[in-house]
Parts: sequence; C-alpha cells; structure tokens
Amino acid sequence: MTIKLRRVVTGHDENGRARVLIDEQVQNTFSHRAGAEFSVIWSTEGFPVSNDGNEDPANKKIGTAIENGSVFRIVSFAPGVAPRNHRTSSIDYGVVMQGEIDMILDDGVSVTLRAGDVLVQRGTIHDWVNNGTETCVIAFSLIAARPVTANGKPLLPQG
Repeated sequence: MTIKLRRVVTGHDENGRARVLIDEQVQNTFSHRAGAEFSVIWSTEGFPVSNDGNEDPANKKIGTAIENGSVFRIVSFAPGVAPRNHRTSSIDYGVVMQGEIDMILDDGVSVTLRAGDVLVQRGTIHDWVNNGTETCVIAFSLIAARPVTANGKPLLPQG
C-alpha cells in the first residue's frame, strides 16, 4: 500500500468491558490489476451485523462485495492504473483520502474526485482512471444491495 495504514479494532472482554482487540500496521495488501492495490480493513456477513466474538475477517478471501454483508477497504490507484469497467451488487460509500481520480461512467461522463470528496456509487458501471502524477487513495465501504433494474431487467454485477 502506498500509504501506511494503522488499523485499530475494538471489542469486549469476557465481562463485556470495551477493549482494543487489534492495533497494527495494515499488512494485507492485494492486487487484481496493474496499478491498483487494496487492503480489507473489516468485513461482515448478515444483517443486522453481529459484534460478538473476536474473529478477524481482514484476511478472508472475498470478492468486491459480500452478498448480504459489508466490506470496508482502502484502495490505492497509481497514475496510469489499468482500466476496469465494473458494476458491483452493492451500494458503495467512498471518501478520497489522497490525490485525485477520474470516475468514468459507461455513458462517457467523467467526474474528477479530489482529496476530501465523497461518493455514493449505486450499482453503476464505472472505471477509475488516475491521470495525475500522485497516487490516489480512497476508503470504500461496500454494503450488499439488490441489483439495479432497468425496464424490468436486473443489471447484474460485471467486470
């Protein structure tokens, strides 16, 4: 990961008192395309979410989203990142932490997002293009959603 991330996770002791379970430098960095890396900070399955137990799901193998669950990840996009048009079956909340990036939709519309900008991605086909000279880092929270429908047909995840 191009930036150092510290992950702090709280939980409970056997008497129900709050405690810090994890306080560490994030090490679980993955990449599925040139110029993009991500680290899963936490994920959940089922709604409502259970806060019981102390199992750490950060290294669990998951796709972009989890059916009936959530994923919190940090993604780093280097300048010239490889293209990847895709749609997820989730509602994605994003916060640009560093740099800037262009979000390009399937109709060709491009929106530049900069550090401090927030995004709500609602199942649209999109690509992330870093035309700048600095790495862009975005925090994403992806929460399972039903597929979008158009003319009565579901628009399924792709890419």
